[in-house]
Amino acid sequence: MLRIDQFIQECPVVAILRGLTPQDAVAIGDALYRAGVRIIEVPLNSPRPLVSIELLRNFFGSTCVIGAGTLLDPRQIEPVIAAGGEIVVAPNVDTQVLQQANQIQGVIAIPGVFTATEALLATSMGARHLKLFPASSVPAHHVTALRAVLPTETKIIAVGGFGDGGYMDWLKAGTSGFGIGSQIYKPGASHKDVYTRADRIVKSIAECLVAL
Repeated sequence: MLRIDQFIQECPVVAILRGLTPQDAVAIGDALYRAGVRIIEVPLNSPRPLVSIELLRNFFGSTCVIGAGTLLDPRQIEPVIAAGGEIVVAPNVDTQVLQQANQIQGVIAIPGVFTATEALLATSMGARHLKLFPASSVPAHHVTALRAVLPTETKIIAVGGFGDGGYMDWLKAGTSGFGIGSQIYKPGASHKDVYTRADRIVKSIAECLVAL
């Protein structure tokens, strides 16, 4: 089992830290870890994102999966990997990004999809983790419909509009995880606030998983 799949199974939350600054990276990352989060994404439109990724990687080692989000250009992949990133997350399906990522061992590309056409294109190019975005624009059973045509091993991570509940329907539909951004972190948030928010979300999802 891939480490990211193990972490998704243990805690199906990807923390999206848009706007994170290097000076806050370790404190915020530590707060997330204490809350149970094991997958952290730093969007590339954050201030000095590669520095934050490197700081997080050096701090956590192999105990967390660290990566970059909002990756729009295949030329961005190698700098992310050099900084210690393991995942590259995009809001769309870019065939050049997928081709480039497939050539680098140990890199997991997570393209953004919305339709069955996009999802099938991504999986045909080797993607096994998909970002359903924006998930808030569709009902949970959209995942059920996608799963009917996708390879069974595909992991669907729903992103957009989560953090205040509503997880159960999405889990029942076959959602593997949730990408959660501003409900966990906003620029300037203290590590105590981030811990409190993340802890609440992680526990809420865990309760849903137990009840399934």
